[in-house]
Amino acid sequence: MNHRLHFLIVTIVFMVSGMKGGAQEIDDTTSQVIQQVQLDQNQWDNDKQLVQFTGITITADSLSAVPYTKITVKTSREGTTTDIMGYFSFVAHIGDTILFNALGYKPTSFIIPDTIRHQRYSLIQLMTADTLTLTPAIIFPWPTYEEFKQAFLNLDIPDDELERARRNLAPSKIMMMADMSPMDAQMNYNKFIQDQTSKLYYFGQQQPFSIFNPFAWAQFIKAWKEGKFKRKTYED
Repeated sequence: MNHRLHFLIVTIVFMVSGMKGGAQEIDDTTSQVIQQVQLDQNQWDNDKQLVQFTGITITADSLSAVPYTKITVKTSREGTTTDIMGYFSFVAHIGDTILFNALGYKPTSFIIPDTIRHQRYSLIQLMTADTLTLTPAIIFPWPTYEEFKQAFLNLDIPDDELERARRNLAPSKIMMMADMSPMDAQMNYNKFIQDQTSKLYYFGQQQPFSIFNPFAWAQFIKAWKEGKFKRKTYED
C-alpha cells in the first residue's frame, strides 16, 4: 500500500508540473488529489480491520446453550441476538468491546484482539447464572382503611375442615345419600341371587303369598304403630 501511495503522489507531481495555469489552481488540484488518496487509505484500513465475529453462548456450569442472548458493540451500539441454540454471527471491528446480556445471567464483555491475522474470529462465551432479587410489592384490595374495616367485619368465615367432615358424616346425611343413591353392582347381584334362590326353593309348587301370612301382618301393624311409614325428613 505504501508503494501505491508513493506512486500516486509522484504521478500527481508530474501532472501538476505539466499544467498551465496559476499557482493557486495547481495548489487546489494537488490538495483535492491528496485528500482523495487519504480517504482511500482510510477506507482500506477500515476494511482491513473488519472481522466476521461468530460463536455460541453457553452456561458456565452445565455447558448448556443460552438462547436469545443480547449482543451489543459498546461503541456503535450495534449487534445481534443469539438463536435458540445460542449461536451468533455478525461483522465487527478489531478491538471492539462486545457486551453479552441475558436474563438470569451476569452481564459480561469481550474485546476482539488486535493480534488476529484472519478476517474471521470464533468465540465460546461462558455465561454465569445470576439470582435476581426483586423488591416485594404488597397489593391491597381495598384503597382505604375504612373499606378494609367494613369488609373485615362483614367477612363470612367458612367452616373449618373438621366441621365440614362432621356435617358430611352425620347419620341423617348418610341416610339421605343412601336413599338417593342407585343400587350398585353388588346390591344388584345379591337381589338376583335371592330371587333365584327363592324360585329354586319353591320349584314344583305354588309359592306362598305374604298377604296371607299372619306373621307378616303382625310385623306390618307393629311398624305402622311405631310410625315407620311416615314421610322422612332430613336435616343437615
